Amino acid sequence: MRMLLAATTAGLAVVAATVPGPALAAAPHPTTYVVSRDPAVRPEGIAVAPDGTMYVTSVTTGAVYRGHTGRAELRPFLPAGGDGRSAAAGVHLDRQGRIFVAGWDTGALFVHARDGALLARRDAAGAALNDLAITEDAVYVTDSATATVWRAPLGAGRVGELVPWLTAADFPAPPGFLNGIVVTGDDRLALVADQGTGEPGTERLWRVDLAGRTVTAVDVVGGQLGADGLLLEGDRLYGVVNFPDGAGGSRFAVNLVRLDADRRSARLVRQSQPAGLAESPTTIARDADRLLWVNSQLNATAPAPPFTVTPVRGLC
Repeated sequence: MRMLLAATTAGLAVVAATVPGPALAAAPHPTTYVVSRDPAVRPEGIAVAPDGTMYVTSVTTGAVYRGHTGRAELRPFLPAGGDGRSAAAGVHLDRQGRIFVAGWDTGALFVHARDGALLARRDAAGAALNDLAITEDAVYVTDSATATVWRAPLGAGRVGELVPWLTAADFPAPPGFLNGIVVTGDDRLALVADQGTGEPGTERLWRVDLAGRTVTAVDVVGGQLGADGLLLEGDRLYGVVNFPDGAGGSRFAVNLVRLDADRRSARLVRQSQPAGLAESPTTIARDADRLLWVNSQLNATAPAPPFTVTPVRGLC
Protein backbone atom coordinates (compact mmCIF):
# COMPACT_ATOMS: atom_id res chain seq x y z
CA MET A 1 0.00 0.00 0.00
CA ARG A 2 1.54 3.27 -1.06
CA MET A 3 1.58 6.95 -0.37
CA LEU A 4 1.91 9.24 -3.41
CA LEU A 5 4.48 12.02 -3.38
CA ALA A 6 3.08 15.45 -4.04
CA ALA A 7 3.51 16.50 -7.65
CA THR A 8 5.47 19.70 -7.10
CA THR A 9 8.92 19.12 -8.58
CA ALA A 10 10.54 17.53 -11.60
CA GLY A 11 11.13 13.79 -11.68
CA LEU A 12 14.28 11.92 -10.74
CA ALA A 13 17.19 11.85 -13.13
CA VAL A 14 17.93 8.40 -14.48
CA VAL A 15 21.46 7.27 -13.75
CA ALA A 16 22.81 5.14 -16.57
CA ALA A 17 24.87 2.13 -15.59
CA THR A 18 25.55 -1.37 -16.75
CA VAL A 19 24.27 -3.75 -14.11
CA PRO A 20 24.54 -7.49 -14.75
CA GLY A 21 21.32 -9.36 -14.10
CA PRO A 22 20.61 -12.91 -12.98
CA ALA A 23 20.92 -15.88 -15.35
CA LEU A 24 18.40 -16.02 -18.18
CA ALA A 25 15.16 -17.92 -17.76
CA ALA A 26 15.00 -21.34 -19.41
CA ALA A 27 11.74 -20.78 -21.29
CA PRO A 28 9.52 -17.88 -22.39
CA HIS A 29 6.80 -16.75 -20.01
CA PRO A 30 3.68 -14.61 -20.44
CA THR A 31 4.25 -10.87 -20.56
CA THR A 32 0.94 -10.11 -18.84
CA TYR A 33 -0.69 -11.98 -15.97
CA VAL A 34 -4.37 -11.39 -15.28
CA VAL A 35 -4.99 -11.35 -11.54
CA SER A 36 -8.74 -10.64 -11.69
CA ARG A 37 -11.47 -9.20 -13.87
CA ASP A 38 -13.57 -8.25 -10.84
CA PRO A 39 -13.93 -4.42 -10.83
CA ALA A 40 -13.75 -4.33 -7.03
CA VAL A 41 -10.23 -5.78 -6.90
CA ARG A 42 -7.12 -3.64 -6.50
CA PRO A 43 -4.08 -5.95 -6.40
CA GLU A 44 -1.21 -4.90 -4.16
CA GLY A 45 1.32 -7.47 -2.89
CA ILE A 46 3.17 -10.21 -4.78
CA ALA A 47 5.30 -13.21 -3.90
CA VAL A 48 6.84 -15.75 -6.27
CA ALA A 49 7.99 -19.14 -4.95
CA PRO A 50 11.10 -20.91 -6.32
CA ASP A 51 8.85 -23.27 -8.30
CA GLY A 52 7.12 -20.33 -10.02
CA THR A 53 3.94 -20.30 -7.93
CA MET A 54 2.72 -16.70 -7.71
CA TYR A 55 0.56 -15.11 -5.01
CA VAL A 56 -1.07 -11.67 -5.37
CA THR A 57 -3.17 -9.90 -2.74
CA SER A 58 -6.14 -7.52 -3.05
CA VAL A 59 -5.99 -4.50 -0.78
CA THR A 60 -9.68 -3.73 -1.30
CA THR A 61 -11.17 -7.18 -0.68
CA GLY A 62 -8.62 -9.23 1.26
CA ALA A 63 -8.58 -11.95 -1.39
CA VAL A 64 -5.35 -13.72 -2.34
CA TYR A 65 -4.92 -15.01 -5.89
CA ARG A 66 -2.62 -17.82 -6.97
CA GLY A 67 -1.11 -18.79 -10.30
CA HIS A 68 2.14 -19.77 -11.95
CA THR A 69 4.67 -17.69 -13.86
CA GLY A 70 4.26 -20.08 -16.79
CA ARG A 71 0.53 -19.34 -17.14
CA ALA A 72 -1.24 -16.07 -17.86
CA GLU A 73 -4.24 -16.39 -15.52
CA LEU A 74 -4.37 -16.38 -11.73
CA ARG A 75 -7.28 -17.83 -9.78
CA PRO A 76 -8.81 -17.07 -6.37
CA PHE A 77 -6.93 -18.91 -3.63
CA LEU A 78 -8.02 -17.28 -0.35
CA PRO A 79 -11.48 -15.70 -0.58
CA ALA A 80 -12.32 -12.07 0.01
CA GLY A 81 -13.25 -11.58 3.65
CA GLY A 82 -11.98 -15.03 4.58
CA ASP A 83 -10.82 -15.37 8.21
CA GLY A 84 -11.87 -11.75 8.76
CA ARG A 85 -9.38 -10.51 6.16
CA SER A 86 -11.18 -7.67 4.36
CA ALA A 87 -7.92 -6.16 3.08
CA ALA A 88 -4.51 -7.59 2.20
CA ALA A 89 -1.24 -5.84 1.37
CA GLY A 90 2.20 -7.47 1.62
CA VAL A 91 2.58 -11.20 1.05
CA HIS A 92 5.72 -13.30 1.56
CA LEU A 93 6.65 -16.97 1.87
CA ASP A 94 8.93 -18.50 4.46
CA ARG A 95 11.34 -21.36 3.81
CA GLN A 96 8.64 -23.90 4.68
CA GLY A 97 6.34 -22.44 2.04
CA ARG A 98 3.93 -20.90 4.54
CA ILE A 99 2.12 -17.81 3.22
CA PHE A 100 2.28 -14.69 5.40
CA VAL A 101 -0.23 -11.94 4.56
CA ALA A 102 -0.26 -8.43 6.04
CA GLY A 103 -3.91 -7.54 6.48
CA TRP A 104 -3.59 -3.76 6.13
CA ASP A 105 -6.35 -2.03 8.13
CA THR A 106 -7.76 -5.30 9.43
CA GLY A 107 -4.85 -4.94 11.88
CA ALA A 108 -3.93 -8.59 11.59
CA LEU A 109 -1.22 -10.86 10.21
CA PHE A 110 -2.49 -14.07 8.60
CA VAL A 111 -0.40 -17.21 8.11
CA HIS A 112 -1.61 -19.96 5.77
CA ALA A 113 -0.40 -23.38 4.74
CA ARG A 114 0.22 -24.17 1.07
CA ASP A 115 -3.27 -25.67 0.82
CA GLY A 116 -4.80 -22.45 2.15
CA ALA A 117 -5.54 -23.65 5.69
CA LEU A 118 -5.27 -20.87 8.26
CA LEU A 119 -2.37 -21.65 10.60
CA ALA A 120 -2.35 -18.44 12.63
CA ARG A 121 -3.94 -15.03 12.92
CA ARG A 122 -2.02 -12.48 14.96
CA ASP A 123 -3.66 -9.14 15.77
CA ALA A 124 -2.07 -5.71 16.11
CA ALA A 125 -4.69 -3.34 17.49
CA GLY A 126 -5.04 -0.08 15.56
CA ALA A 127 -2.42 -1.01 12.98
CA ALA A 128 -2.34 -0.78 9.20
CA LEU A 129 -0.03 -3.71 8.50
CA ASN A 130 1.63 -3.01 5.17
CA ASP A 131 4.65 -5.20 4.41
CA LEU A 132 6.67 -7.89 6.12
CA ALA A 133 10.03 -9.63 6.18
CA ILE A 134 10.83 -13.06 7.59
CA THR A 135 14.01 -14.27 9.32
CA GLU A 136 14.85 -17.65 10.78
CA ASP A 137 13.29 -16.75 14.13
CA ALA A 138 10.82 -13.91 13.56
CA VAL A 139 8.56 -12.01 11.22
CA TYR A 140 8.75 -8.20 11.15
CA VAL A 141 5.77 -6.16 9.90
CA THR A 142 5.58 -2.46 9.04
CA ASP A 143 2.62 -0.46 10.33
CA SER A 144 1.87 2.60 8.23
CA ALA A 145 -0.74 3.95 10.65
CA THR A 146 1.42 4.29 13.75
CA ALA A 147 5.01 4.21 12.38
CA THR A 148 5.62 0.96 14.26
CA VAL A 149 7.49 -2.19 13.31
CA TRP A 150 5.77 -5.19 14.86
CA ARG A 151 7.50 -8.52 15.55
CA ALA A 152 6.24 -12.06 16.08
CA PRO A 153 8.66 -14.85 17.04
CA LEU A 154 8.85 -18.00 14.91
CA GLY A 155 9.90 -21.38 16.25
CA ALA A 156 8.94 -25.04 16.39
CA GLY A 157 6.44 -24.49 13.60
CA ARG A 158 4.55 -21.87 15.58
CA VAL A 159 3.94 -18.14 15.16
CA GLY A 160 4.05 -16.13 18.37
CA GLU A 161 2.05 -13.05 19.22
CA LEU A 162 2.67 -9.75 17.44
CA VAL A 163 4.18 -7.09 19.69
CA PRO A 164 5.33 -3.52 18.99
CA TRP A 165 9.08 -3.91 18.46
CA LEU A 166 10.08 -0.47 17.19
CA THR A 167 7.94 2.61 17.72
CA ALA A 168 8.21 6.07 16.17
CA ALA A 169 10.28 7.20 19.16
CA ASP A 170 12.98 4.63 18.31
CA PHE A 171 13.77 6.29 14.96
CA PRO A 172 16.25 9.19 14.67
CA ALA A 173 13.38 11.25 13.22
CA PRO A 174 9.66 10.45 13.30
CA PRO A 175 8.76 8.26 10.29
CA GLY A 176 6.02 9.47 7.99
CA PHE A 177 4.67 6.33 6.29
CA LEU A 178 6.52 3.05 6.84
CA ASN A 179 6.15 0.69 3.91
CA GLY A 180 8.54 -1.84 2.34
CA ILE A 181 10.86 -3.95 4.49
CA VAL A 182 13.58 -6.53 3.73
CA VAL A 183 16.20 -8.37 5.77
CA THR A 184 19.78 -9.22 4.85
CA GLY A 185 20.69 -12.82 4.09
CA ASP A 186 22.46 -13.23 7.44
CA ASP A 187 19.36 -12.04 9.34
CA ARG A 188 21.48 -9.29 10.91
CA LEU A 189 19.88 -6.18 9.47
CA ALA A 190 16.55 -4.93 8.19
CA LEU A 191 16.07 -2.13 5.69
CA VAL A 192 12.80 -0.25 6.07
CA ALA A 193 11.38 2.21 3.54
CA ASP A 194 9.71 5.37 4.80
CA GLN A 195 7.67 7.30 2.21
CA GLY A 196 7.66 10.35 4.44
CA THR A 197 4.88 12.90 4.48
CA GLY A 198 4.14 12.78 0.76
CA GLU A 199 6.35 15.79 -0.01
CA PRO A 200 9.48 15.12 -2.13
CA GLY A 201 12.59 15.00 0.03
CA THR A 202 10.89 13.54 3.10
CA GLU A 203 11.50 9.92 2.02
CA ARG A 204 13.97 7.84 4.02
CA LEU A 205 15.56 4.40 4.06
CA TRP A 206 16.21 3.13 7.57
CA ARG A 207 18.83 0.56 8.63
CA VAL A 208 17.77 -1.54 11.61
CA ASP A 209 20.23 -3.64 13.62
CA LEU A 210 18.02 -6.58 14.58
CA ALA A 211 20.17 -7.72 17.51
CA GLY A 212 20.68 -4.27 19.02
CA ARG A 213 17.27 -2.91 17.99
CA THR A 214 18.87 0.33 16.83
CA VAL A 215 17.89 2.47 13.84
CA THR A 216 20.03 4.70 11.63
CA ALA A 217 19.37 6.40 8.29
CA VAL A 218 20.92 5.02 5.11
CA ASP A 219 22.61 7.71 3.03
CA VAL A 220 21.07 7.26 -0.44
CA VAL A 221 23.02 9.14 -3.13
CA GLY A 222 21.57 10.03 -6.52
CA GLY A 223 17.92 9.31 -5.85
CA GLN A 224 15.46 8.15 -3.23
CA LEU A 225 14.26 4.82 -1.90
CA GLY A 226 11.18 5.74 0.08
CA ALA A 227 9.68 2.72 -1.62
CA ASP A 228 6.49 0.72 -1.58
CA GLY A 229 7.84 -2.75 -2.37
CA LEU A 230 11.51 -3.59 -1.70
CA LEU A 231 13.61 -6.48 -3.02
CA LEU A 232 17.12 -7.18 -1.68
CA GLU A 233 19.60 -9.37 -3.59
CA GLY A 234 23.06 -9.21 -2.02
CA ASP A 235 24.15 -5.59 -2.26
CA ARG A 236 21.47 -4.76 -4.85
CA LEU A 237 18.34 -3.16 -3.42
CA TYR A 238 15.33 -2.55 -5.66
CA GLY A 239 12.39 -0.36 -4.68
CA VAL A 240 9.16 0.78 -6.34
CA VAL A 241 9.09 4.57 -6.02
CA ASN A 242 6.83 7.34 -7.23
CA PHE A 243 7.81 10.88 -8.12
CA PRO A 244 6.29 14.01 -9.67
CA ASP A 245 6.23 14.00 -13.47
CA GLY A 246 6.64 17.77 -13.80
CA ALA A 247 3.15 18.17 -15.25
CA GLY A 248 1.04 17.90 -12.13
CA GLY A 249 0.93 14.11 -12.03
CA SER A 250 3.07 11.23 -10.79
CA ARG A 251 5.12 8.47 -12.34
CA PHE A 252 6.29 5.16 -10.94
CA ALA A 253 9.56 3.30 -11.45
CA VAL A 254 11.87 0.79 -9.83
CA ASN A 255 15.07 2.30 -8.46
CA LEU A 256 18.11 0.04 -8.14
CA VAL A 257 20.77 1.05 -5.62
CA ARG A 258 24.08 -0.50 -4.65
CA LEU A 259 24.60 -0.79 -0.91
CA ASP A 260 27.96 -0.55 0.81
CA ALA A 261 29.25 -3.54 2.78
CA ASP A 262 27.73 -2.40 6.07
CA ARG A 263 24.47 -1.20 4.49
CA ARG A 264 24.95 2.34 5.74
CA SER A 265 25.06 4.05 2.35
CA ALA A 266 23.64 3.39 -1.10
CA ARG A 267 24.03 4.84 -4.58
CA LEU A 268 21.41 4.88 -7.31
CA VAL A 269 22.81 3.03 -10.33
CA ARG A 270 19.78 2.52 -12.52
CA GLN A 271 16.08 3.26 -12.87
CA SER A 272 13.50 1.28 -14.82
CA GLN A 273 11.28 2.65 -17.51
CA PRO A 274 8.43 4.48 -15.78
CA ALA A 275 4.73 3.70 -15.53
CA GLY A 276 1.90 6.16 -15.03
CA LEU A 277 -1.06 6.68 -12.73
CA ALA A 278 -3.18 4.38 -14.87
CA GLU A 279 -1.01 1.43 -13.79
CA SER A 280 0.07 2.67 -10.32
CA PRO A 281 2.43 -0.28 -9.71
CA THR A 282 3.11 -1.20 -6.11
CA THR A 283 5.31 -4.16 -5.21
CA ILE A 284 7.88 -6.36 -6.97
CA ALA A 285 9.08 -9.95 -7.01
CA ARG A 286 11.84 -11.84 -8.78
CA ASP A 287 11.04 -14.35 -11.54
CA ALA A 288 14.35 -15.70 -12.88
CA ASP A 289 15.75 -12.97 -15.17
CA ARG A 290 12.72 -10.69 -14.74
CA LEU A 291 11.25 -8.41 -12.16
CA LEU A 292 7.46 -8.50 -11.93
CA TRP A 293 5.35 -5.68 -10.52
CA VAL A 294 1.70 -5.36 -9.60
CA ASN A 295 -0.42 -2.86 -11.54
CA SER A 296 -2.69 -1.86 -8.68
CA GLN A 297 -4.55 0.99 -10.43
CA LEU A 298 -4.95 2.45 -6.93
CA ASN A 299 -4.31 5.97 -8.19
CA ALA A 300 -5.95 5.62 -11.60
CA THR A 301 -8.66 8.13 -12.50
CA ALA A 302 -10.95 5.34 -13.69
CA PRO A 303 -9.69 1.91 -12.56
CA ALA A 304 -10.78 -0.79 -14.99
CA PRO A 305 -10.26 -4.54 -15.11
CA PRO A 306 -8.47 -6.65 -15.91
CA PHE A 307 -6.00 -6.08 -13.07
CA THR A 308 -2.59 -7.36 -14.02
CA VAL A 309 1.01 -8.20 -13.15
CA THR A 310 3.63 -7.37 -15.78
CA PRO A 311 7.43 -7.38 -16.09
CA VAL A 312 9.30 -4.24 -15.11
CA ARG A 313 10.67 -2.65 -18.27
CA GLY A 314 14.30 -1.60 -18.59
CA LEU A 315 15.59 -3.34 -15.48
CA CYS A 316 16.21 -6.91 -14.43
